[in-house]
Amino acid sequence: MTAELTAHELIAKHRPTLDQALEAIRTRAYWSPHPEHPKAYGEHGSLDAAAGKAAFDALLGHRIDLGQPGTDDWTGGEVSPYGIELGVTYPHADVDTLLPAMRSGQRAWRDAGAEARAVVCLEILKRISDRTHEFAHAVMHTSGQAFMMAFQAGGPHAQDRGLEAVAYAYAEQVRTPGTAEWSKPQGKRDPLALTKTFTPVPRGIALVIGCNTFPTWNGYPGLFASLATGNAVLVKPHPRAVLPLALTVQVARQVLAEAGFDPNLVALTTEHPGEGIARTLAARPEIKIIDYTGSTAFGDWLEANARQAQVYTEKAGVNTVLVESTDQYKGMLSNLAFSLSLYSGQMCTTPQNLLIPRDGIRTDEGPKTYDEVVADIARAVDGLLGDDARANALLGAIVNPDVKARLEAAAGLGEVALASREITNPEFPDAVVRTPVIVKLDGAKPDDEAAYMSECFGPVSFAVAVDSAADAVELLRRTVREKGAMTVGAYTVDADVERAVEEVCLEEAAQLSLNLVGGVYVNQTAAFSDFHGSGGNPAANAALCDGAFVANRFRVIEVRREA
Repeated sequence: MTAELTAHELIAKHRPTLDQALEAIRTRAYWSPHPEHPKAYGEHGSLDAAAGKAAFDALLGHRIDLGQPGTDDWTGGEVSPYGIELGVTYPHADVDTLLPAMRSGQRAWRDAGAEARAVVCLEILKRISDRTHEFAHAVMHTSGQAFMMAFQAGGPHAQDRGLEAVAYAYAEQVRTPGTAEWSKPQGKRDPLALTKTFTPVPRGIALVIGCNTFPTWNGYPGLFASLATGNAVLVKPHPRAVLPLALTVQVARQVLAEAGFDPNLVALTTEHPGEGIARTLAARPEIKIIDYTGSTAFGDWLEANARQAQVYTEKAGVNTVLVESTDQYKGMLSNLAFSLSLYSGQMCTTPQNLLIPRDGIRTDEGPKTYDEVVADIARAVDGLLGDDARANALLGAIVNPDVKARLEAAAGLGEVALASREITNPEFPDAVVRTPVIVKLDGAKPDDEAAYMSECFGPVSFAVAVDSAADAVELLRRTVREKGAMTVGAYTVDADVERAVEEVCLEEAAQLSLNLVGGVYVNQTAAFSDFHGSGGNPAANAALCDGAFVANRFRVIEVRREA
């Protein structure tokens, strides 16, 4: 195979970006090479809005043939949450043929070294970035995200997370020098002298099991962390959200081939309805790394049963916000309303439980009773979503029938403070769009505990009345310890309460946001600066992204020779 992209060219092109990413993860300062605004695209080979939409439309009703070995059938059937049948079909693999083919290119990929692998990954990300408008439509019509969120979260923010993983992977691999001269004095005798080489060696084939709601944002960290550390990567998307990851695999294979590597280092497989191929693949001896985002039940199964693999899971938790006091009441209400509404609460970071003392809270507008606080939060959500056009832009669409069923059932769990209402999307009349429901529950009642101590994924929040701030802190601790949490929020002007909440989050390993009242929300995290999850509580066994997320995807093998 003749390389069209030489390592020297790729290093010259992408090393400055890699260096900036390495600096960003060191300082944790804001940085992103991927523009968030749609109008930033359309030059230097990137698709503008019209070209991106046309590229997406051209995919509909067609087959994506990746030229992979072992394709034994074609699958499809994705239906957009906005009501459009995509009609795209994808390769279904005979894994007994595909997996050996994926392993055949690993030696050359390993020998290329950490820097070459990193810049190839950055070239893949650059080409994906150039097609951000096309990917945005693919994410929108598989996840149900509104277009702007699909554009940002599915495009630049996902690309940032992929680049972040590459940066961490590179840093961990070069931590050990490639060679060393070792000499041990022996007194009057000649010293003992050895020449040593140290080579990062991949574990094998990595499996990425994609999710329905954030196929790229959640898929890219594991994909690029494994690829950058020398592993081949098999991508198994969620059956309802194949297209964004199929396009990703397509780009990766093209770049690998042009750079002189085996394109089968990255491959895709899909499944027939009810096939459950993820469970089968996860148990294969060739699979040495697994990245998974999804239900707790299957995540727990992977951790318990895929014993031959390093398993990285992001599962589910019960995210909690403690509301004790505030000196910016209106800002708090506005911030909470947005957090509860964004993408119809279909984020693993969306707050579910709002812990509010039953005697009320102190605010800059005077004391507020529990009932007043809950009613004001409900009014803030209602006001935010009162205009249907604005509501559609924030809510997107309900991703699947299970979310809709949970939303409808939640109203029967307690007193409804804010009823969910149906919204029509004039552009997509078949979309299922619903505003959030807020239900009052009593933290002292065992019957209510069953509801608020269980994850209710979707636009459902519980306003839980507690006896005191101290009781709220202890309930927070128990929730994180028993159920896990991807995010914790707190509003307090009391230094003792703040310290108590912070101590709980440090002890129980939960990421905490305090007194957010502006344009930063508890359910959003920034690559290169914020850690998504901690890996230290039941919601996830890994964080996106830190050294632990990449370091065990390879081992360092030493060869010693007499000097």
